[in-house]
Amino acid sequence: MVWVEIVLGGLLLGGLYALLSVGLNLQYGLMRVLNVAHGEFVVLGGYVTYTLVVGWKVNPLATLAVTGPGLFLVGLAVHRVLFRGLVRLRRTREELEANSMLLCFGLLFVLQNAMLLLWRADIRGYTYWDHPWTLAGVAMPANRVVAFAAAVGLTGGLFAALRYTLVGTALRALMQDAVGARVVGIPVQKAHALCFALGVALAGVTGSLLSMLYPLTPFAGFPYTVTGLVVVILGGLGSLVGSLIGGLLLGVVEAVGVYLTSPDLRLALSYGVLVTTLVVRPYGLVNAAARRPGQQPWV
Repeated sequence: MVWVEIVLGGLLLGGLYALLSVGLNLQYGLMRVLNVAHGEFVVLGGYVTYTLVVGWKVNPLATLAVTGPGLFLVGLAVHRVLFRGLVRLRRTREELEANSMLLCFGLLFVLQNAMLLLWRADIRGYTYWDHPWTLAGVAMPANRVVAFAAAVGLTGGLFAALRYTLVGTALRALMQDAVGARVVGIPVQKAHALCFALGVALAGVTGSLLSMLYPLTPFAGFPYTVTGLVVVILGGLGSLVGSLIGGLLLGVVEAVGVYLTSPDLRLALSYGVLVTTLVVRPYGLVNAAARRPGQQPWV
């Protein structure tokens, strides 16, 4: 039963990892923006939930209705101020990636210091359904089960929106062929803004769910960014299905590795998975670059 609990715990955490990485993968897959400030948006979403829970006694799950739309508007504003002009320059993909990464590094420090000013450096946190649920002799923390269910529901909703809505079809078309998408009249600038804002909103929602499990500090974003990048590379750049598979796999690897070694090595295990993936399968488990011509993409 111990190993069953460890693997299930890893899968529960992996569901959150998948949601964490989907927004990052969406931004890179469409805009070629590697948002290294992604973890800071995760922490910001966690702080918003913390403030509502502690100050206003709001249920943490209900705060998703605030962090999602709120961080979406923040993402729109950030895109307009920082990335709109950069994308309009129509530079090569390599120049766009390099310049956007520099902008995101600056954004990282701005967000860190803003959160430090608003919430100070003290560790913040709250308790929510921290009692165990037992099913068939397997005990799992209730808050992890609830967070996993919410993450799976949000990820499934995003997949359905990208697959079956007109806006989702336009975003997928841009990911596959930006030139062809422009030819048929897809508004590229609006699609970029929507994509970036959606990635920020997903980060904020993930932060709300993670705040149910882990304490918050203004400088806690870097490990989340690393985890998101590991999942994106593990699953494949531009593949949202790959993010889902990679998140679940990384969650299990970390859970088993921490059990066999030490909790202090969790980040080292993530780096180990990253290096192994780059050596063994550099395109990731599911990647557009590895598909055969004419094969349909995985959303």
